[in-house]
Amino acid sequence: MARSFLIIIGCILSVHLLAQSPVEPDWALEYSPEHDPADVNLVPAVVPGAVQLDIARAEGYGPYYYGENWKDYLWMEDRSFSYVCNFIKPVINDGERLVFNSRGIDYRFEVFFNGEKLLQQEGMFTPVRLDLTTLLRVNNELRIKIFPIPKKHREPADRSQASASVKPAVSYGWDWHPRLVPSGIWDSTWIEILPASHLDEISVQYSLNEKLDRAYLRVEARGIRLSDCSLSWNLSDASGNKIDMGYLNVYKDKGVLFTEIANPELWWPHDHGEPYLYAYSLELRDQNGTLLQTWDGHLGFRRVKLVMNEGAWSEPVGFPKTRSVAPILMEINGKKIFCKGSNWVNPEIFPGIITRARYEELIKRALEANFNMFRVWGGGIVNKESFYELCDQKGILVWQEFPLACNNYEDTPEYLQVLEQESRSIIRRIREHPSLAMWSGGNELFNAWSGMTDQSMAIRLLNSLCLELDPHTPFISTSPLMGMGHGHYVFRDPDTGEEVFSSMLRAHQTAYTEFGMPGPSSVEILETIIPENELWPPRPGHSWESHHAFNAWVGDTWLMMDMIEDYFGRMANLEELVEMGQLLQGEGYKAIYEEARRQKPYCSMALNWCYNEPWPTAANNSIINWPNRPKPAFYAVRDACRPVMASARNYKLSWSREEQFSTQLWMLNDRYEHVEPGVLRATLMAGNKIMELGSWEFGIVKANTNLEGPVLKTVLPRWASGGFILHLEVVGHPEYSSEYTFLLSDKQPKQ
Repeated sequence: MARSFLIIIGCILSVHLLAQSPVEPDWALEYSPEHDPADVNLVPAVVPGAVQLDIARAEGYGPYYYGENWKDYLWMEDRSFSYVCNFIKPVINDGERLVFNSRGIDYRFEVFFNGEKLLQQEGMFTPVRLDLTTLLRVNNELRIKIFPIPKKHREPADRSQASASVKPAVSYGWDWHPRLVPSGIWDSTWIEILPASHLDEISVQYSLNEKLDRAYLRVEARGIRLSDCSLSWNLSDASGNKIDMGYLNVYKDKGVLFTEIANPELWWPHDHGEPYLYAYSLELRDQNGTLLQTWDGHLGFRRVKLVMNEGAWSEPVGFPKTRSVAPILMEINGKKIFCKGSNWVNPEIFPGIITRARYEELIKRALEANFNMFRVWGGGIVNKESFYELCDQKGILVWQEFPLACNNYEDTPEYLQVLEQESRSIIRRIREHPSLAMWSGGNELFNAWSGMTDQSMAIRLLNSLCLELDPHTPFISTSPLMGMGHGHYVFRDPDTGEEVFSSMLRAHQTAYTEFGMPGPSSVEILETIIPENELWPPRPGHSWESHHAFNAWVGDTWLMMDMIEDYFGRMANLEELVEMGQLLQGEGYKAIYEEARRQKPYCSMALNWCYNEPWPTAANNSIINWPNRPKPAFYAVRDACRPVMASARNYKLSWSREEQFSTQLWMLNDRYEHVEPGVLRATLMAGNKIMELGSWEFGIVKANTNLEGPVLKTVLPRWASGGFILHLEVVGHPEYSSEYTFLLSDKQPKQ
């Protein structure tokens, strides 16, 4: 009889052996606090996790996210650490194997078993699988030595230190992220007993015919000593009904099956259909029919393409035409989809502590926000498997970047070798998820501060690997490409005085793949991260600056206190500052999302920077505070991303009494269904004062199309109120209604 896990550390997905009660060993972390090898500390370790967190627990460090405590952790960058696990030899039957597995160890490390070095590796995304059987003793020691974090150079101590490694650059310091560089075992890790014949890897790939009514599958299994075994395949629909069965043709250590599925149910992003998933299983049996192993997974059928945005081929003008803007219009199963979403960053500074529950909480929020896409930003990690599983289930498209960002990555053979190793592992792990919509080489690699081009060897390598391993998923070199927009990141440009309303009217981008609007965190969060004596007023050189991170305080980039006071007057306290700053963030984000949608079909995406946070910031462009607390801007964005809505194209935030107010009415429709004709009424409200602005009898709003309406104008009364609201009501459809907040005064803010 085959048996299950002997030792479990973390969790294992999709593979099942016959059950045995698991034994969980204790891991310890060994380190030297003063560079003296003779002075060694041994403390309990949590796996998966991070060496920094283990040491902090053992030595009583304060939370890294409070005040400037994060600086206490910096010394750990340049030290080596060892994870140590001791266990007694288990009972192993003839032919069975004891195997060590890890989905991720960060970053340069060696693995020893009973004093024998089994592996030396660089890279946190390449899994580890080592047979321990021949070295087993009665008492056993598994040791993993973690080397200091990679640095291309000692100075400057910034993200450029990451340019010779495939390690997320964000942890070296960013404008919203402190310098905290994780090390250690960060993903699921376990030891298991395997039968002599067993599976190591399964690949299920498919293609669809042009009509999308037939799927052609290639099922491949790899393992050890499979030639004397049978390997069966079963595919079930969402109701559990088996729709396809068969046996793989097994030869030596590989099995292959080709099969077809007629009229498959298609997988869709949640706002355009059902994210339909099939379940499959493979059963490995020996020549006597004894079940040795099962392997379970899910499969979603969809066709994804990037096609040219409507009108894009007309640019640039002139002849000969060389290069137009890049195709960035997402087509799913033949339907053109407007992508509304956000840039996803690590939910935690230390990715080892991210759980499936944390992913699920944040993804549920994205559904609430009417998002259908995450851009997984190249400055951070490639997420754990549960992130992609949940996006599959919930119907969220994933734009996946490789972990390259804002650096000129080397063309050296050493770097390219590690990049290829890591990228192959990433592609092979993620490629079968139906939520995967596109690959990207990384973030802002063609910018002046990066200096790369599409001829850089790293970009060419990634392109070729995606073509080899996942040819049906689109690839782009980086974001942004020609035609795509990154920025603006403030409500009002401090140099020109231009507000977001007018800058968006001038914008002409095929996709807004990064745009920001800063807002402070809530008072409750600020009180948990900034010492009481530093809370008010905000000032540089203290925790407020640390919780912006490097260079973000220059010009007060995220807090923008001077600008807030220019609009609202001098702030009396922290509560006022937070309220007014959050108002600007919400109105600014509404303006960008809605204007991007109004520019459809030439524009095809609106993805803000950013969705979430890896730690609690004082002020940031995020709409979700760490760990999962929505800002008021979240709800503004939610409303701006409704599939069907009444929208107003507005021109500025602050108006003067007796000034002529104007706005343009629109109906926005992202559904593949017509919206019936109706009446849209516009009303201005100031306190208990109400003023009818006008109405619009609109006709049919065609499927996946916007309808432009009239410009309404009126002279504003001398209301005593300091602000007013524009309310749009679609008669009989309150779910389409919208509101916008404006300021009212006798003077205009500085320009």
